[in-house]
Amino acid sequence: MITLSSDFGSPYPAAMKGVICQATDARIEDIAHDFPRQDVRAAAFWLTQTLPYFPPAVHCVVVDPGVGTDRDALVVRAGEHALVGPDNGVLLPVARELADDETDGADAFDVFTWAYDDPASTTFHGRDVFAPAAAAVHDTGVDTIEMRPEIEPTDEYVDRRFPEAAVEGDGATGEVLVVDDFGNAVTNIPGEVLADRFGGAVAVDGVEAPVRRAYAAVDQGQRLVTVGSHGNVELAVNRGRGDEAFGVSTGDTVSVSL
Repeated sequence: MITLSSDFGSPYPAAMKGVICQATDARIEDIAHDFPRQDVRAAAFWLTQTLPYFPPAVHCVVVDPGVGTDRDALVVRAGEHALVGPDNGVLLPVARELADDETDGADAFDVFTWAYDDPASTTFHGRDVFAPAAAAVHDTGVDTIEMRPEIEPTDEYVDRRFPEAAVEGDGATGEVLVVDDFGNAVTNIPGEVLADRFGGAVAVDGVEAPVRRAYAAVDQGQRLVTVGSHGNVELAVNRGRGDEAFGVSTGDTVSVSL
C-alpha cells in the first residue's frame, strides 16, 4: 500500500497517482489533500492521528513550502512503515509513533536522503520527486531500502516536536495546535488535566466553561471543554465552532484554570 497526504487540494494528487500507477501496482489510499496550506506542523499533527491506524505501508507526504529549494528529500523507516517527503520536519512526529520504541534513549527509526536529478518542475516535487520515490521504496521493500543507489543514511535532518504544555497543580498553560473542520480547537494540554473535572467546570483564559465528555452533553450552541480522540484538551461548541466561541486560533496560548 502507498498512502498519499498533501495540502494540494485538487487536481494535483491525480498526477501523483498517475506516476505511481505507471511504476507499480501498489494499492493507493488517500489520507487527506486538504491539510492547511503550507502548515507543516498541522500536517505533522494530523499524520500522528491517522497513519498509526494503517497496516504497514509507504506513506508519501507532501506539505512542502520549500519546494524547489535545496532542502533534501527524505525516506524514513519507522517500524514496518516507510515515510517519503520533504526535509522540513513533517515526517518526524509520526515516525516516532510508527516506530513505537526507543533504543538506549534514541529514536528507533532510520532516516535516509533520496538523491534525485533535476526534476521536470521546480514547483511540483510531489509528482516529480516524491511520487517516484514512494513507488521505488514500495517495490524495493521497507527492510532493504538502503540497498537502493539513491539512498544515503543521514543524521542531519530537520526535526520537529510539538511544544509541551506547562501543567501545575491548579491548571495548565498550552497552545492551540490545530483547529479541525468542525471548529474544535485542539490544544497540547494533556487530557489528564481534566480527569476529575467532568461534570464540573474550568476557566479558559478566565472565562468559565463546563467540562463534558460529549459535545451533546450541553445545549446546542453552548461552549464546552472536553478531551478529544487525540487525548488532549479540546475547546468546542455543540454544533458550533469552538475556535470562534473561545476566540482562539492555531498557535494561540490558552490557559485552563481548575
